[in-house]
Amino acid sequence: MTHDRPVGELLREWRHRRGLSQLDLALQAEVSARHVSFVETGRTIPSSPMVMRLAEHLGVPLRERNRLLVAAGHAPVVRERPLEDPQLASARHVLEQILRGHEPYPALVVDRRWNLLFANAAIDVFLEDVDAALLRPPVNMMRLGLHPGGFAPRLRNLGQVRAFLLPRLARQVARTGDAELSALYEELLTYGPDADPPPPDPADIALPIRIRHRGAELCFVNTITTFGAAFDVTLEEIAVEAYFPADDDTTRFFRTKADNLRDRGA
Repeated sequence: MTHDRPVGELLREWRHRRGLSQLDLALQAEVSARHVSFVETGRTIPSSPMVMRLAEHLGVPLRERNRLLVAAGHAPVVRERPLEDPQLASARHVLEQILRGHEPYPALVVDRRWNLLFANAAIDVFLEDVDAALLRPPVNMMRLGLHPGGFAPRLRNLGQVRAFLLPRLARQVARTGDAELSALYEELLTYGPDADPPPPDPADIALPIRIRHRGAELCFVNTITTFGAAFDVTLEEIAVEAYFPADDDTTRFFRTKADNLRDRGA
């Protein structure tokens, strides 16, 4: 964690990122605009509760709240443990249950930078014919999806998927200020295509993901699940992506595959 910049400078950067004036922030946090100004200019060093109050109203991610606290000379208060930590065993168990429960359809867990943490067996639909270099840890699912050596060549609606993912990643960069996510976004921009995507089908309930796999054309919609009340940096940053069949052919493909696996195991 880097903390070479003053806390006031960091808070001002977050305020600008959120498009708030000092008065806006002061009104939301129920402090005086003068106090916000003094904090930002370094004339006042905020207490730990004040740092957390301002961070809450600025929507600062938990990881960055610890950085603000350290920059103000206080100890971090938000826990940050690796997912392998024994105290997160119950969270890992829940995640594993979600992945198993979603079979035979694909589901996976990613971190804040879209790096793959673990997945169920059905993820092979995305790994077929992928460049081995892209599968070296950490496997980044954004890169895997849009890189020419990933599964992008098998996406039947690559333009639509790209037009959806890139703005979402750009918003995440703006929200978090994460330099590595910003570099990933700039990298993905270089992969093309530059043409405008076709308009979405009004009959679709969400953006479909149409992919060729083993001679079949599969169609998914996906959902993203996060821990809504996480009090740990690692858990706040985890997301579960679950893919659901969007048509009968895709449902039959996976049901048949599951039946064949059961028959071979019998």
